Amino acid sequence: MAARRRSGALPALLLAAMLTIPAQAVRAQALIRDAGIEHALRRLAAPLAAAAGLSAGQLRIMLIEDRALNAFVVDSRTIMIHSGLLLKLDSAAQLQAVLSHEMAHIANGHITRRLANLRSANTAAALGMALSAAVIATGNGEAGVGLAMGTASAAQRAFFAHTRAEEASADQAGVRYMARAGIDPQAMVEVLEIFHGQEVLGPAHQDPYVMTHPLSRDRLRALKGFAAAHAARGDAEDDPEAQYWFRRAKGKLGAFVQNPSFTLRKLQKDDATDIAVMRRAIAYHRRPDTDAALREIDRLAAMRPNDPFVQELRGQILLESRRFDAAIRAYARAVDLAPQEPLILAGYGRALLARNSAPGNRKALTMLERARDRDPFDPRMLRDLAIAHARAGQDGMASLAVAERYAVLGRLDDAITHARRASGQLARGSPGWLRAQDVLATAQQAARRRR
Repeated sequence: MAARRRSGALPALLLAAMLTIPAQAVRAQALIRDAGIEHALRRLAAPLAAAAGLSAGQLRIMLIEDRALNAFVVDSRTIMIHSGLLLKLDSAAQLQAVLSHEMAHIANGHITRRLANLRSANTAAALGMALSAAVIATGNGEAGVGLAMGTASAAQRAFFAHTRAEEASADQAGVRYMARAGIDPQAMVEVLEIFHGQEVLGPAHQDPYVMTHPLSRDRLRALKGFAAAHAARGDAEDDPEAQYWFRRAKGKLGAFVQNPSFTLRKLQKDDATDIAVMRRAIAYHRRPDTDAALREIDRLAAMRPNDPFVQELRGQILLESRRFDAAIRAYARAVDLAPQEPLILAGYGRALLARNSAPGNRKALTMLERARDRDPFDPRMLRDLAIAHARAGQDGMASLAVAERYAVLGRLDDAITHARRASGQLARGSPGWLRAQDVLATAQQAARRRR
């Protein structure tokens, strides 16, 4: 990933790639941004990152809303997991096995050469890869992510595909990381057995994991040997905390992406655990049955009063139910509990804007600027930030936020229009003006390249 030229500026290479690919060339796949789910993934990844010699704080583990089964590494800090794979797995150890294997690809340098090739290539396929990496960096749920994420053209699949030698190396290293972290390596065998036999199927019937992670009988046999050798050093016990966060992430994801009636049918009526209550609240909210949703989310908040992600979910349900004052209080509590979470900060700002009072709008601007400092590529936050600037009479900064939002979404002409407008409205040489120049220059370069 290209370094930022100035604080807060868009990475020029990635933005150029995003603006160069026509929207119709990309089949949209939404990134799923949820503070609670991402927190759970970070918790599960942390012991493995330590075992791999990676910085857990630098890793991004993100979800794509796609029922196909896949997981892959995009760059030296980003692991992508399809929602379908997370919903398919049965235990924290299985998910940690996926993460461990992908971390091994990072630690072993398997993507360094292909990223170098990507930076120097000028083909549509290479730019498609940069687009995917850029959308991952944005952390937004609105921008399209091409099927470079696992199910696209042969050229795109080839970019993410590993060789059999790389897979064997990642298997061995991943098993070592799991053993060091006290996680049963047998879980990695269980994951690969999900895909066993798919290589005899035609590409149209294979899960993309098989296309990007070659699987053979020899590889599976070797992995069983690695797992058995490390397990012999002392059986790892299931970690109740890891299992809790796995079930919570999987339960929340399923409640949001699966049919609400399916979610409610799967839950036993006497299940009073916090995860079950959370899932009921989400399912009722999506049905929609506002009274039932609020009853369940209030029950959950009483069970876990100091959980910022419960308060955030409560704020979301209240906000989307147009209970603005209560939503503001819930988000404020969430921010008190987790003041560095950009998605929570952005949600608080959104709730304050919905209430639309002069003091609330000023506070919303502060919250949204804090969110932007931590996650500057979220289009929904940038949309809200533009509204907050406009309400504050800061038309130049509003135009800048709109320009950045369109840049992230790949709407080239709109990005240029609003970057020019911001340049004319902001003081020359100011931080905002410099950001507008970054957007404008990069967008114009991409426009020339596209013509």
